[in-house]
Amino acid sequence: MDKELIIRSGSENVDFALLKDGKLIELQKDEDSNDFAVGDVFIAKIRKAVPGLNAAFVNVGYEKDAFLHYHDLGPKLPSLLKFTKRVSTGKLKDFSLKNFPFEKDIDKGGKIADVLKSNQSLLVQIVKEPISTKGPRISSELSIAGRYIVLVPFSSRISVSQKIEDREEKDRLKRLVKSITPQGFGVIIRTVAQGKKVAELDKDLQNLLSRWTAMCKKLHRAHHPSKVLGEMNKASSILRDIFNDTFTGITVDDEELFYQIKDYVQEIAPEKESIVKLYQSKNPIFEKFGIERQIKTSFGKTVSMAKGAYLVIEHTEALHVIDVNSGNRSNKANNQEDTALEVNLIAATEMARQLRLRDMGGIIVVDFIDMTSAENRQKLFNHLRDEMKDDRAKHKILPPSKFGLIQITRQRVRPEMNIKTREENPDVIINGSEVEAPIGLLQKINHDLEKLIKKDYKKLTLNTHPFIAAFLTKGIPSIRSKWFLEHKKWVKILPRDAYTYLEYHFFDKDGNQIK
Repeated sequence: MDKELIIRSGSENVDFALLKDGKLIELQKDEDSNDFAVGDVFIAKIRKAVPGLNAAFVNVGYEKDAFLHYHDLGPKLPSLLKFTKRVSTGKLKDFSLKNFPFEKDIDKGGKIADVLKSNQSLLVQIVKEPISTKGPRISSELSIAGRYIVLVPFSSRISVSQKIEDREEKDRLKRLVKSITPQGFGVIIRTVAQGKKVAELDKDLQNLLSRWTAMCKKLHRAHHPSKVLGEMNKASSILRDIFNDTFTGITVDDEELFYQIKDYVQEIAPEKESIVKLYQSKNPIFEKFGIERQIKTSFGKTVSMAKGAYLVIEHTEALHVIDVNSGNRSNKANNQEDTALEVNLIAATEMARQLRLRDMGGIIVVDFIDMTSAENRQKLFNHLRDEMKDDRAKHKILPPSKFGLIQITRQRVRPEMNIKTREENPDVIINGSEVEAPIGLLQKINHDLEKLIKKDYKKLTLNTHPFIAAFLTKGIPSIRSKWFLEHKKWVKILPRDAYTYLEYHFFDKDGNQIK
């Protein structure tokens, strides 16, 4: 399995495309304007507590107040409030927490008005970015993420990622981390720490403690509200969270960013430094790796899959709905049940990719093709779980119902990736008329051609708009030549001036249109 990260740098933002065996599975943007990223820590002011919601609205500097629920305060809130006040006033200059006296924990079922007051200063962390009309969601239970561990101030708990299943390895990691963790701090051991030595863990821990100290130093002169600890740049944070031994390449088109990433990889995985490459061709980097084409064909309402099947993705205010369709593919399976299972397994793989690609969150309902066999429904459920194992967002999948519905909840911490794939219709003078991107037309023609060749037509003629005809026939090798090499059948292409831009039809040897 090849895993590549392709990074495109622009004047205003940086785009990150994660490819798995050449297929786009994740797309992220790092925008300069995003001042409220997940993980950022702010010194903020409590605007007002709302007893009815058991929550408080907090001024973090965004146009809408951030939302802080009682359950997101953390049990050590009194200790955090005391620490923040003493550091902000300059009375406390030792930030190690070693000799800091902790206060009594707050009650799990308590009331927001009993612990927070208006105009109170509080350290908070962004856990959900502003989405639509809502402000950020925040927590006062702070954590600072590193490569192998997550540092949790005002805690004493050492916990291990549930994805590490080996009991002996869990115990080993807990023992090592406990021996190096300073008093007053807790640690969450990440999955990538598996098999690592104490020196690597300690280096990560010292780096996180340095970031904590740097943040505390800012508090004394910081105005309210302001950011006191920012997440590392997007390139480093993505590599920190997803980089592993399966990566075969990291390609970037900006020299400054190239050296930043090379230095970071050198620090976290020196043996992999050689996979970081600077892209210097005149062709745009996303064109070279086929990413632009995949974006155009992956973000529409309808998503094509193998064997003629397709997904229809609808978004509503409350949830996302995905419908699985088998299309008009030829049925070579023994019965309808086998066909349904085959299409559903293909759809589950594509659906898991779509959730990551679009970063869809909230409630997702998937209408798979009905299957009568309980064994097949279980097979589909297991396959979907396996496909979503690499998804970093927290998610939960319910087993399929008898109607073929699968319900998924997926954590949404950022606005959904929404890319416009429809373009202005060149055949219509009136503004506002749109058509699907022409690049998606080639995919449709390919699917239709494959179906017709399976039906063994002796001679095929394709009539299409002159622009499309030229696109298919020009170049060395042309797309038509590639068809010939793949299918051993020559397709005659005739340009038709009367056709609309995206119109095409196939004809047989007698000149009859093939429906």
